[in-house]
Amino acid sequence: MINPQLIFFSLLFITLQASAQQSFISKAWVADQKNGTYKNPILHADYSDPDAIRVGDDFYMTASSFNAAPGLPILHSKDLVNWNLIAYALPQQIPVDHFSTVQHGNGVWAPSIRYHKGEFYIYYPDPDFGIYLTKAKDPRGPWSAPMMVEAGKGLIDPCPLWDKDGKVYLVHAYAGSRAGIKSIIVVKPMNTAGTKTTGAGRLVYDGHATDPTIEGPKFYQRNGYYYIFAPAGGVSTGWQLVLRSKNIYGPYERKVVMDQGTTIINGPHQGAWVNTTTGENWFLHFQDKEAYGRVVHLQPMLWKNDWPVIGIDKDGDGKGEPVSVYKKPNVGKTYPVQTVADSDEFNENKLGLQWQWQANAKATLHFMQPAEGMLRLFSDRQPDAAKNLWDVPNLLLQKFPAETFTATTKLKFSPNTKIENERAGLVVMGLSYAGLVIKQNKENLILSYVETKAADKGTVETEKPIAAISKNWLYLRVKVEKGAVCSFSYSIDNINFTDAGISFTAMPGKWVGAKLGLFCTRTTSTNDAGFLDIDWWRITE
Repeated sequence: MINPQLIFFSLLFITLQASAQQSFISKAWVADQKNGTYKNPILHADYSDPDAIRVGDDFYMTASSFNAAPGLPILHSKDLVNWNLIAYALPQQIPVDHFSTVQHGNGVWAPSIRYHKGEFYIYYPDPDFGIYLTKAKDPRGPWSAPMMVEAGKGLIDPCPLWDKDGKVYLVHAYAGSRAGIKSIIVVKPMNTAGTKTTGAGRLVYDGHATDPTIEGPKFYQRNGYYYIFAPAGGVSTGWQLVLRSKNIYGPYERKVVMDQGTTIINGPHQGAWVNTTTGENWFLHFQDKEAYGRVVHLQPMLWKNDWPVIGIDKDGDGKGEPVSVYKKPNVGKTYPVQTVADSDEFNENKLGLQWQWQANAKATLHFMQPAEGMLRLFSDRQPDAAKNLWDVPNLLLQKFPAETFTATTKLKFSPNTKIENERAGLVVMGLSYAGLVIKQNKENLILSYVETKAADKGTVETEKPIAAISKNWLYLRVKVEKGAVCSFSYSIDNINFTDAGISFTAMPGKWVGAKLGLFCTRTTSTNDAGFLDIDWWRITE
């Protein structure tokens, strides 16, 4: 019997294989300083809980994606500084129906990526369902439909280890919100295929006394030791811990190998140890920057007495602190500067990979029109229970790409004239949100500034009309300054912009940074839909 889920994922992969993304250089943030050094963060975007590996001369990274679809981003680099987004391992979140409604903060938590016997493995947790595995021979896909490794609530942050004796193990942590316990690390045996846990495992570390909220473990072997790299102390204020033992089940020794020290880089932890073909060691980790999300840093790493030292150890105590600027990794040659794309001209037959929906998307929400160089978003009825945009699935969003930047889009709204209250626009989304919205009324189109404080609490959106507009092309803009302070404006010629007159400070979402993007919605059922055409979306300084 043909597996319908496999067909579903294969077909979706065909539409998502935008892995041939052309080399792109952002106008807002570039980590490579073109003088042999780089600046942190190497990714000033919310790729939280990063894990990375090297396969030959290539580095691959994945990260948490929570409720966004597609999920499980796959990034590629040749030098650990210049990264490109090449694919997603999850075309849609599963269970598909469950994630067709907005599930803020749920979904894909901290994953791990490994390469074993010619295949890429990603283990990822859904704290409400269990630990999943997806595999691929090519990181650009197709990736297999996720299979359940272990079902259960609160099982998070899994990472496998293939031991030299052929045995396979899984290390993971627990989410207190689901499991009723946290701050512990367990190791479990798996079958030889790495597809199922085969025992209850053992508690190998209890962090309650010295390392509260220990989580995000990553498993390694070196010089006869088993190592568990794990963050502790909390997302925004914690430290990087390493545990080591000669026995996989312990007892494990403990050492803090990096913390904030004298720097301004708070909570430098949770990530991946990678090495280069030239023998250098490096560590990728995140920093929580509130509305900007958990941005990714790169740290030099050394081994001393079989303990890693991450960052710069100024006082020689074996504990490093993060660098802001440093010499680029020696990977044997120099590679061109590139970044993850943030602008989109919509000239292709697929969306740029930087775009994600707030939930699994219907096939009818968007259509590419490459002949015209446009994206068309059709309106969709927002859920009856939605008090505001927080619970609306068809928001097409991307991550904040830098600390300061400007996003401008050229668009035209063509509403269904048979209904009222159809609307479309530009939004900065988080626990609170704001944006510029074009709305159809009986006589014409009205451009308004909208804002909702505490949107996650069901607060009703406020609306301030700005101007009556024609059904021609319009330019909407948001400028983001330090502190995530946003100012909105509009133009009819892309030269002279009129300020909306209100300042808005962006807020993070649930476990994610603020996002910005586009939407087209209605409140009524109908047999046809209005639409929003977008000619381009451009990010500048």
